[in-house]
Amino acid sequence: MRTQHDQVDALVIFGATGDLAKLETFPALVGLVERGVLDVPVVGVAKSGWELDQFRDYARKSLTLNKMDPDSAAAGKMLGLLRYVDGDLGDPATYQAMSEAVGDGKQVLFYLEVPPPLFGRIAEGISKAGRAEGNRIMVEKPFGTDGPSARQLNGLMHQYFPENSIYRVDHWLGLDPVDNLMFLRFANSIVEPLLNRTHVQSIQITMGEAFDVADRGSFYDKTGAIRDVVQNHMLQVLATVLAEPPDGAGLGSWRDSKSRLIAALAPLDPGAVVRGQYEGYRDVAGVDPKSTTETFVALRTAADSWRWADVPILIRAGKCLPVTATEVMFRFRRPPHDVFGLGPATASNSLRVRIHPNDSVALLLTGKKPGRGWDPQHQELVFDEPPGQDMRPYDRLIGAALNGERWLFARQDTVEAAWAVVDPVLGDVVPALPYAKGTWGPKEADNLLPAGDSWHDPVD
Repeated sequence: MRTQHDQVDALVIFGATGDLAKLETFPALVGLVERGVLDVPVVGVAKSGWELDQFRDYARKSLTLNKMDPDSAAAGKMLGLLRYVDGDLGDPATYQAMSEAVGDGKQVLFYLEVPPPLFGRIAEGISKAGRAEGNRIMVEKPFGTDGPSARQLNGLMHQYFPENSIYRVDHWLGLDPVDNLMFLRFANSIVEPLLNRTHVQSIQITMGEAFDVADRGSFYDKTGAIRDVVQNHMLQVLATVLAEPPDGAGLGSWRDSKSRLIAALAPLDPGAVVRGQYEGYRDVAGVDPKSTTETFVALRTAADSWRWADVPILIRAGKCLPVTATEVMFRFRRPPHDVFGLGPATASNSLRVRIHPNDSVALLLTGKKPGRGWDPQHQELVFDEPPGQDMRPYDRLIGAALNGERWLFARQDTVEAAWAVVDPVLGDVVPALPYAKGTWGPKEADNLLPAGDSWHDPVD
């Protein structure tokens, strides 16, 4: 429940003229206005040489770009809430002007839509302007580039803001289908009792992207698939799949459960990781002609926990794959006795959860074909949600931060534990093998599979 203490008096966005604001933030703000969550000044801070009218025009164009009506009542109200401060982030006068724009507001949410190297500078500026104490700060990923840099960044941020005031964004935590994973597990008494080592043979998570790095070559070449999606998105999805149910404290304890799960993952063994690079990647503008950055990764790991001990966990993610889709697949163990003498024809039951691009759950069962004999028939029971019904992830995330709800955000210990998992395979510890565009990556990824298992390939 939202209390007076949880409400904010202003939202301040640093980097408010950047691509994230254009593609995500302004449409999200309209959604927040429509839902009655946002009714306070929104102060944009950037160095673009603009006045307020130009900033509002930029926001209007963002709404048009996102196929929203800039003349709707909610859009008009959002545009009316906008304020603008133009200035250098290294200049104390910028923060003083920001503070004046906030006015008498005591409870402020600062949203840093800027690269992580600027986090410390901005946090210091906010503090010296007398606006840090008691307020919240929301920061974008990547939070560090490895374990040591993440710890250093955490230490820097904690000089100005306590841990419970820092909201670390992973936009995947704002996706409705990720929440639906929780509902599937904890709102259905027939599902959760099956999700353990007694019944589950293996777990797979595949994040396929059919497109290439496009105009992000310079950024991507310094990042790669492990840093870009595995350390954050994929491990957060894995934690949502495997973590213990929240206790009596409700969703407030969910972050504790996920943190314990990620801490239970052993650091990756280079022998259980396959990296790949799609053919033609080195020709992309901004990419080093001799680059060894991975555009694909497959890995095998396990959770050192009572529930999941010895269950193989396989994760696969990459670009230029056959489809753009993200799915989680639970393969269940075969029946202990082959009553009908079906032999290898007996399929393992499975539970398949699609997270992107649309939301669905499918349960694979084996039945008997009509007629004589014992011929098996495998059938998926599919529960689909029509596409386009989900709330925008940044609508949910900004709204949660405005209300002081922390469960949708990553915590310091979880971020550092996730880096500890992937640190051993960063860089060129494992060679990047070539693969053709439109394939499922290097064939060597098949070597990670348990005996008798196969990769689950999502389809369009």
